[in-house]
Amino acid sequence: MSIMSDVVIKKKCVEMDMIVPFQPESVKHLDGEPITSMGLSSFGYDVTLGRDLEVFSNINSAIIDPLNFTKDCLVKAEIHKKDNGLEYAILPPNSYLLGHTVERFKIPKNVLVVVLGKSTYARTGVAVNVTPIEPEFEGQVVIEIANQTTLPVMIYVNAGIAQFVFLESDVDCEVSYKDRAGKYQGQSGIQHAKV
Repeated sequence: MSIMSDVVIKKKCVEMDMIVPFQPESVKHLDGEPITSMGLSSFGYDVTLGRDLEVFSNINSAIIDPLNFTKDCLVKAEIHKKDNGLEYAILPPNSYLLGHTVERFKIPKNVLVVVLGKSTYARTGVAVNVTPIEPEFEGQVVIEIANQTTLPVMIYVNAGIAQFVFLESDVDCEVSYKDRAGKYQGQSGIQHAKV
């Protein structure tokens, strides 16, 4: 198994629409303002966080049951705009939110994707969690973000949030996510926990 380089990622995006929309270079500014990078990197792809965000909240006194998840645990995050035009949501101290990638993915049958947080967020106490993306998964990817500090933090939308690293095998897997009819196949936007 090897890690895909920028050359291979770009080729797969051109040939089979592995990432749509695809940004073929690292973008570090938006309308002249610095942002967390998004787009192609040397050995991965920095994904973009969409504007639809939900924050876990105790407003309804709900209990989180992963086997029977209810939306009573969540509230829609308000999107704010800075004077420079950049948009963000405020993640309260010791809180967790759900978002999703702007990009849609079409993962080949011989590829597994692992996700790592970006250093800009990690160094401010923010952790990004995404489970592995399996061979032949198709759709947008839900991004989970935790504020591990005692202070509120700004989470920027339409900017980089995590890096996807593509691990390519010499052979296809025998049974892919698509073959198993994976429960999150084809997801768009935020998909809550399913059993």
